[in-house]
Amino acid sequence: MNNLELNTMYCESNLETMSKMTNEFIDCVLTSPPYNIFNTKAKDRGYDYYEDNKTDLEYIDWTIEIFNEFNRVLKKDGVVIYNMGYGTENPNLMSLTIANIIQKTNFSLADIIVWKKSTAMPNSPSKNRLTRICEFVYIFCRKDELYSFNANKKIISESNNAKFYESINNYIDAPNNDESNDLNKATFSTKFARKLLNIYAKENYIIYDPFMGTGTTAKACVIDKFNFIGSELSKAQVEYANKRLQPYLNQQTLF
Repeated sequence: MNNLELNTMYCESNLETMSKMTNEFIDCVLTSPPYNIFNTKAKDRGYDYYEDNKTDLEYIDWTIEIFNEFNRVLKKDGVVIYNMGYGTENPNLMSLTIANIIQKTNFSLADIIVWKKSTAMPNSPSKNRLTRICEFVYIFCRKDELYSFNANKKIISESNNAKFYESINNYIDAPNNDESNDLNKATFSTKFARKLLNIYAKENYIIYDPFMGTGTTAKACVIDKFNFIGSELSKAQVEYANKRLQPYLNQQTLF
């Protein structure tokens, strides 16, 4: 039996939260993990809580452990929507991590979505590195579900027992975040989360965000009538998110 309540953020590690889930409990994962790119203290970079000082091997092993739990708690044909970027400090780690997920877990890379942000911050002082205004969203499914995983593509015609589906481009134009705050400056926007969930989730799905931060995934779920569960190590961010969500929990209007 699950020892969890729906539509709740838990102030604990994602591995602890998932340990309380029964097999095949959640429908979809939507998250953006720490990128392991900061070489200074988190508080000096404007973050309330940020475990971002692992070695490459530690970071990859930690990610593999999380994905192995995703494999256990994710329902059949569910997807993991994984927004991950890279930094000047360590541009290789993102690609190494994705490769290790594919090689060492039961997940396959199904799609890569390009997220075009409204602004790129900070502007790069480098003489040869480009300003990163785009990030990537990696869509993972289990290896044996590559041709069956859930997506909301509509059938537009049928002919000779063949079905033809609408075209959904692998490009999303959405703001960086909803609002700046002093607890976490690396958040994505509700518009971004809603666009992704509109592709891969159905009403009443259980959406899990293992790095919930200030609650943007939860806000998107409340607006579009999904259930959510979140994990977040920062008590301050959990409190901030709960206050932020309250107005949306008290009304049914879609925004």
